[in-house]
Amino acid sequence: MKDVLVIGAGGVSSVAVHKMAKNPDLFGKITLASRRRFKCDAIAKSVKERLGVEIATAEVDADDVDATAKLIDSVKPKLLVNLALPYQDLNLMEACLKTGVDYLDTANYEPRDEAKFEYGWQWAYHDRFKEAGLMALLGSGFDPGVTSVFATHIKKHLLDTIETLDILDCNGGDHGQHFATNFNPEINIREVTAPARHWENGDWVETPALSERQVFIFDQVGAKNMYLMYHEELESLVKHIPEIKRARFWMTFGEQYLTHLRVLENVGMTSIEPVMYEGREIIPLQFLKAVLPEPSTLGETTKGKTNIGDIATGRTKEGEEKTFYVYNVCDHEDAYAETGNQAVSYTTGVPAMIGAALMLNGIWRGEGVFNMEQFDPDPFMDMLNKHGLPWQVKELPEPLRF
Repeated sequence: MKDVLVIGAGGVSSVAVHKMAKNPDLFGKITLASRRRFKCDAIAKSVKERLGVEIATAEVDADDVDATAKLIDSVKPKLLVNLALPYQDLNLMEACLKTGVDYLDTANYEPRDEAKFEYGWQWAYHDRFKEAGLMALLGSGFDPGVTSVFATHIKKHLLDTIETLDILDCNGGDHGQHFATNFNPEINIREVTAPARHWENGDWVETPALSERQVFIFDQVGAKNMYLMYHEELESLVKHIPEIKRARFWMTFGEQYLTHLRVLENVGMTSIEPVMYEGREIIPLQFLKAVLPEPSTLGETTKGKTNIGDIATGRTKEGEEKTFYVYNVCDHEDAYAETGNQAVSYTTGVPAMIGAALMLNGIWRGEGVFNMEQFDPDPFMDMLNKHGLPWQVKELPEPLRF
């Protein structure tokens, strides 16, 4: 049985569902559900027009475990693909346990009232999923997701041990807006404004948000300023590849984006603390999200490319120190032509589809809660090449100097 229930109807979901529909040998019936059914219907219409495939749609509140379980019982999927908000991860995992369905997501849980994300909340579900004979796959996006698989590809095929790992995320696209985010504004801004953390010599080192900058020349994009951040795959990678001495995550930002962000932060619009406005309580960041451009509408105007990958330095089996760079370049316009979405959604939606396909077709299997790097990277890497995210490997002449 290869039927799948997808929760969420943003840009990532649109890409994943288009890709699922494009591969009927890998997927059975596809059902798409969200709190706002009209968004699901719009995606289903696009899939029908582009591919001639019917997608079932439904309405559900992903915060309501019983309502989600009722929908699961009605649809009877083998797998629930969570492409909703990370606040909803635990409730959707509970619904899967209640109904005996496997689970997959692209981003780890974080509470609504605190800008903090870590895997501990979801790892705590391991025994329950194992006892139920179910599998949960966490973080099957690009970062986390593909970046984790890149690391295990390096470990399996290029280096015997990884000593330092740097993940570099560059969006060289231009959407023509004064200020907009390429994925959910609330999640994006919470992530960017949080303190940076990286792993070094067995402990976490915390620094102020956006306080450490480096310039890097990205293939097909050019020189960009990138900033040290915390990202959840660091937590799982240093757990599952324990010899790593230093692990860091970098993301590029343009000066216009940072200037707008600083102003919004200074006037309190990025706060997640409730304030009273005209007799009712509102969250400033949620209000800001409501007035910013919807990320799923940016595809038509976005030009340029993304470049995301891993740079790892370590030792070969012969004891020689080497540095390898594994990365993907994705074109915004190509992504839009295929799915109607820009490359940031594409680079997350395609890996979600691939992870789901590997689970549904019995290639990646286990009982419990797993991260991407716990499985054989080869089938995932092969599918990246086949489904629109080709990767390449370069040996660098020396380790990163910063």
